Amino acid sequence: MSQLHGGRERNSSRNSVKNTGGKAPWQPGRPLSEREIRQMRARKARKMKIMRRRRRILILGLLAVCILTGVLVAAISGAVRKRKAENAVVEAAALQESMSASAAEEESKEAEERAAYVQSLPDVGAIYGIAVSEVGWSHFFADNSYSMAPTTSYVTAIRATLNGQPEGMSGTIRYRVNLSGTGWLDWQEDGAEAGDSAGTAPLEGIAMELTGDLGTYYEVLYSVLQDSKWTDWVSDGAEAGTVGAGLRVDGVRISVVKRTGDTVYAGNIDPNRPMVALTYDDGPSPTVTPRILNCLKENGGRATFFMVGQKVIKSPDVLKQMVAQGCEVANHTFDHTLMTKVSPTDLANQLVATNQVVSDACGISPVLMRPCGGAKTDAGMNIAGAISMPAILWSVDTLDWKTRDASQTIQTVLEKVKDGDIILMHDLYDATGDASEMIIPELVKRGFQLVTVSELSSYRGGMIPGKSYSQFRLVKTNEK
Repeated sequence: MSQLHGGRERNSSRNSVKNTGGKAPWQPGRPLSEREIRQMRARKARKMKIMRRRRRILILGLLAVCILTGVLVAAISGAVRKRKAENAVVEAAALQESMSASAAEEESKEAEERAAYVQSLPDVGAIYGIAVSEVGWSHFFADNSYSMAPTTSYVTAIRATLNGQPEGMSGTIRYRVNLSGTGWLDWQEDGAEAGDSAGTAPLEGIAMELTGDLGTYYEVLYSVLQDSKWTDWVSDGAEAGTVGAGLRVDGVRISVVKRTGDTVYAGNIDPNRPMVALTYDDGPSPTVTPRILNCLKENGGRATFFMVGQKVIKSPDVLKQMVAQGCEVANHTFDHTLMTKVSPTDLANQLVATNQVVSDACGISPVLMRPCGGAKTDAGMNIAGAISMPAILWSVDTLDWKTRDASQTIQTVLEKVKDGDIILMHDLYDATGDASEMIIPELVKRGFQLVTVSELSSYRGGMIPGKSYSQFRLVKTNEK
């Protein structure tokens, strides 16, 4: 047993030595060997290294978490800022749209108020005259009239003023001319001469404008007759006429219209809509003519009255009403003498005398004549040309002078009327007054514009002195 024990103890001792690397295990109180110290230090170093590695990993992990957190926070903040920015953009756009809509609404309201104000203003018209070579100054012509030199002469100067300017409204009409051989002259205004009425140099162009508040609410349109053609309407100081090409001005037309913001035309006429010219011969009558004028006024229409000089003297107030309403005063000889029955000299005297009494009565001189009965001769037409007048015939003859039947006159007009027609009636008969009071509103209802002959001509080709015209279809000039 003792041996057995001893053997076990020896085996245990050997195993302990084996487990300690062949050395005897360290016993408390026994000093460590150098090797053991190195081993302990190595173990401690390994532990420290492991701890440092773990610490670095932990730090790197924390740093990564911080970075990721920062990135995430930045991303979230960026998204928030982006959304805020987008919302701000949307809100700004909505605000801008609202402001734009509000501004547009305000602008539209202001435009409507301005248009309503302009429409409430009275009509203003130009009154103008021309100086003609070897003749001198003409009488004054009404707004949108054809003021033309005789066929053998030309225009050397102009002057213009206004009729119906609203009281207290500032401004005036001013104008200048291009005088052949000299060029553009200084601006003149309100009836002063522009050009050289005492000289022989022709005008080659004109320019006009309205000043002050007049220029804000009204516009002056003008055109010249040059090389046998009327130029297009121009306005606001633009040049009418071709200068420097040796072309002279043979006629002038001027019209003042309201500025409504829409496209405007002389006489407030829409050239794209149908129009006709009602004409009345042999008057004026102190009873029938005012009835016709009143009906025209109620329906926004105008007409042309070819008047006999002897009767004009008896009814000057009727002529004043014509001019005030924008109707056209025209010449039908002094005593209704047929062109075929008088000498050229007598015809000239008749036309000149009638122009004079018309001018004396209303301040406006006729620019159109109508041969009595429509009868004309070459010599008579030459006389008309020599005193600057086209001859106006007709395309619809109502024969009211013969039938004296209102219903027949109404039927004739309404069955035959077409765009560009010149309709003949006579303002002497009650039946014609009755017929006119039915015809005028019915034509307006059908869409026709009731205009003067000069207005009709201005959008259908124009007129020149010494020629005759019976209708104006579209832009074609019907000459005979």
